Amino acid sequence: MKRYESSAKTVEEAIEQGLQELGVSIGDVDVQVLEEGSKGLFGLFGSRLAKVSLTVKEEADDLLDDLMPREEEPAPAPVKSEEPKAEKKPEPAKEPETPAAKETDEAAEKAEPAREAEKKEAARPAPVKRVAPKKAEKKPEPEKTEEQPEAASAEEPPIRAMEKPEITVIPEDQLDPESPAGQAFAFLKEITKLMGVEVSIEMGTDAEGNVYGSMMGDTLGILIGRRGETLDALQYLTSLKVNRGREGYTRVTLDTENYRERREDTLIRLANRMANRAVRTGRRVSLEPMNPYERRIIHFALQQNESVSTHSEGDEPNRHVVITVKK
Repeated sequence: MKRYESSAKTVEEAIEQGLQELGVSIGDVDVQVLEEGSKGLFGLFGSRLAKVSLTVKEEADDLLDDLMPREEEPAPAPVKSEEPKAEKKPEPAKEPETPAAKETDEAAEKAEPAREAEKKEAARPAPVKRVAPKKAEKKPEPEKTEEQPEAASAEEPPIRAMEKPEITVIPEDQLDPESPAGQAFAFLKEITKLMGVEVSIEMGTDAEGNVYGSMMGDTLGILIGRRGETLDALQYLTSLKVNRGREGYTRVTLDTENYRERREDTLIRLANRMANRAVRTGRRVSLEPMNPYERRIIHFALQQNESVSTHSEGDEPNRHVVITVKK
C-alpha cells in the first residue's frame, strides 16, 4: 500500500495536496492527522503547518497499478558482422624491356585512343522513352448510413458559468458614508492601510442592494492568500461591519485581480473532470472541503449532467461535495 505524508497550512489543504500527488480521491485513502496547523493573524503571521498521512487502500492501489503505463524493454542492438579484408596479392616482377617489346609498346600506345573512344561509345546509355504516369482513379467514398454513426468528439464539456447580476459602479465622490457601500469602502481603506497594501477600491451595488467591492493594485496576491482564505476573511469582516446594527441583511462580495472569476473556472473544470472519473470507475467521488459559495458552483456546473448527481456531506468547515453515478 502506498503512503504519503503532506504538509500545508491547514489539515484540509494537506489532504488535498496529498490526494493530488497520489492521483486519488478522498474515498480511496485512509487519513491520519499527524499535527494540527494554526492560521495565525489573517493567515499571514504566526502560522504553523499541519501534517497528515495518507494511506492508499488496497483496492485503490490495485486500480492505480493497472492504470500505470508499462515500460517496454528496449530492442537489442543489431550485431555488426565484420567483413574479411581482401588480402593484397603480390605484384609480378617486371621483366627487362627488349627492342621488340619496345616497338610493341609504341604500337599499343598509338592504338590506345581508338580503344578509349570505342569504350565511351559502348558505355553511352540508350535513350529512354518517358511515359506519362496514369492518373490515379478516385475511389468513391462510402455513403454514410444510419448504422455507421460518426465517432463522438473527445472534447471537454464547455464551461457553464453561473449567471452574474448587473452591478452599478458608484464613484468614490458619490458614496454615502452611512450607506452599506460607503461603510464597506471606509473599512477596506483602513484595513488595507494597516496591512501595508496600497490598492484602489471600487464599490458597486446590484438591483437588490447587495454590495460588491473590487480592490486593484495587489500585485503580490497578499489580499488573496492561500486559495483565497485572506480574501474570504476580509469579506467576512466587511460583512460584519456593514450589517452591524442594521435591519435586514446585505450581502457583501469582495474580489481582487479578478480572482473570483478565475477560481470559478477552475472549480467548473474540476467538477467536469471528477464527474468523468465517477462515470469511468462507477464509484462515488468526494471533493475537498469547500465554503458554501464554491460548493454552489460545483452543484451548478453538474446540474445538467445526466450521468451524475451531486450532494453535500459533513459539517462546516469540512463540508464537501460528493459526486455519484445515476443508476
